[in-house]
Amino acid sequence: MAKKKKPDAGGAGGEWIVTYSDMVTLMLCFFVALFNPDDMDPAQLAAMISSLNNIGMGASTGGNTLSLGKSADLGNTIMSLPAQDRGRTLGTALRRATSLFTPEIRSNKVKVTQDERGLVISLASDAFFGPASAVINVEETRDILLRLGTLLESNEVQGRKFRIEGHTDSEDTDPNGPWPSNWELSTARSLAVLHYLTDIGVDENRFQVAGFADTMPISRDDTPEGMAYNRRVDVIILDDGHL
Repeated sequence: MAKKKKPDAGGAGGEWIVTYSDMVTLMLCFFVALFNPDDMDPAQLAAMISSLNNIGMGASTGGNTLSLGKSADLGNTIMSLPAQDRGRTLGTALRRATSLFTPEIRSNKVKVTQDERGLVISLASDAFFGPASAVINVEETRDILLRLGTLLESNEVQGRKFRIEGHTDSEDTDPNGPWPSNWELSTARSLAVLHYLTDIGVDENRFQVAGFADTMPISRDDTPEGMAYNRRVDVIILDDGHL
């Protein structure tokens, strides 16, 4: 009687890959569940996402190579790429600013965001100035401005430039008041913040100042709440592309 032929364990069957893929997927889900994006440096996160862009594409598209190509002939090598240190320090500054101004962020006196200009620290004008005034309410806001000065002098933003931008709502100024228009009022408020920060030791040569009146609203200007959001002074730690 002929012996039964044993199945070839080393055959072309790929059943094992299914179990292996399930295990890898479960491990990935486990580590994703543990991952906290708030602790991730924005520059590192962007680099990680970029490195994963080609995963899952067909083999015909090729992968990333370390061999020299035409770009290297033009001088575009890895050594000529911009350093990521400045991007990392701005991400660190964002986390520090959020921590420094946590009470004021909760009370809407300060807002910390990041956009194409850089790191934006918005000071609510109603908390820092009286109506139609460019005189800072020092007694109420001194501690906030001192913390802001500490941030601007910190190692995280060393060598960076700053811009102070004043903004108003669309309500016309009082024709009998000190400001002919919102242009003058927004600029005067920017200058007031500049003078306070330089008086406490921040280098004046690192600043730019601008007044935008009501031309750059961040909220609808047809409600009291929206108008209050638009009345602000933005202190911006500039990104490299906005010097």
